Amino acid sequence: FEKGADNEDRIGPPRASQLGLLTPAAMKGGMVVVFALALLVGVYLAWIAGPVIVLVGLVSIAAAIAYTGGPWPLGYHGLGDVAVFVFFGLVAVAGTTFVQLGFVPGLAWVAAIPVGSLATAILVVNNLRDIDTDRRAGKRTLAVRMGQKGARAEWAMLVGAAYLMTLVPWLAYGEAAWVLIPWLSLPRAIVLWRVVQSRESGPALNEALAGTAKLGFLFSLLFAVGLGA
Repeated sequence: FEKGADNEDRIGPPRASQLGLLTPAAMKGGMVVVFALALLVGVYLAWIAGPVIVLVGLVSIAAAIAYTGGPWPLGYHGLGDVAVFVFFGLVAVAGTTFVQLGFVPGLAWVAAIPVGSLATAILVVNNLRDIDTDRRAGKRTLAVRMGQKGARAEWAMLVGAAYLMTLVPWLAYGEAAWVLIPWLSLPRAIVLWRVVQSRESGPALNEALAGTAKLGFLFSLLFAVGLGA
């Protein structure tokens, strides 16, 4: 908001700071409260899983701040996609596994890739929708750098990779064929692909943004069921 990206030309859902419902000081105060609560949870996780989780938590908090804050925000320099893939995919899945098992098996890293890919696909649609306003605000997202065609291709690659990666547990780790049940959501992914490829205006892509988030939830739920079967 303070850097000018969320201005009156914003196309996406309303944001509190943009609308003047929260001052920047209030938003920063809320951020401190949220991070403090996260640290409290981290204390418990450190007690049951050791200091490694503390390090993971601190790095995650630093990344969250660096995403749009600080002197060189990641999201403004084309690194938002990488950050989301790493922290919403690899770190989230591997960290959860480590807390429960005390180590991270190879299968957990494999399972993290589809999760991270679909989480990143949500950001791609968001940045594709905002490509014009971000460019004017000097926000050099990966979509701004690659253009609309490149961003659409990135979305397709990420979603396609998520489905293909479900084959790895089945073929390389001996998991039951149940691990392939996320493919039941493929028709929905195809519908979304058509929307992403055909919609030119920003507001029209809000449908794809919400749809990609729902797809990620459904895919992950089915994947978890398949791995546990």
